Amino acid sequence: MTDIITAGDKPDFWDEASAQLMRRDRILRKLIPLHSTEALRVSATPFMTLARAIIGQQSSVVSAETMWRHFKEKCGRRPTPKQVLSVSGDELREAGLSKRKSEYLLDLATHFAEKKIRPAAWVNMDDEAVVADLCAIRGIGRWTAEMFLIFSLRRPDVLPLDDTSLLKAISLHYFSGEPVSRFEAREVAQAWAPWRTVATWYLWRSLDVVAS
Repeated sequence: MTDIITAGDKPDFWDEASAQLMRRDRILRKLIPLHSTEALRVSATPFMTLARAIIGQQSSVVSAETMWRHFKEKCGRRPTPKQVLSVSGDELREAGLSKRKSEYLLDLATHFAEKKIRPAAWVNMDDEAVVADLCAIRGIGRWTAEMFLIFSLRRPDVLPLDDTSLLKAISLHYFSGEPVSRFEAREVAQAWAPWRTVATWYLWRSLDVVAS
């Protein structure tokens, strides 16, 4: 979930948040300049963002990207609820999706197609209200809802403690590689508020550098 774009498309709060984080946190002071030309990407439609998050659940980055590519081959380059509902569960499984993920995607498409959910209303709701609304949909848990807050609504202060990549980055940079608990991660992140989304994104990007 660490897609990037040119600086011109970054959120309005990005520069201020980055500057404050560099002043507050010695680790981010080193990491942020490494990605100064990058920022959180403007995501696709709410439906596509949620569909991609469902596909990425409990999957490696490589596996998730492969499934997403095959999913689009079945449902179109920019899948819509109507296009997904025109595809059978068996066809989705041919794209490498599990039976459960296929069911979740079809249920998500049904919610959008039948207007059981109102994405336009989420813009004016606070983070926890959006999370509660999303978690009422089958197959969407807190992690998926928080990815939506970050990548679709671009909320500035989301801390996805269920995200293994974030915990891995905190472990690497703040605990010399030792495993960290959610409590420890939350303690580290206290200094990041109200820009925890931005700090999380830079820590995600730091793993890409390490991997390369």
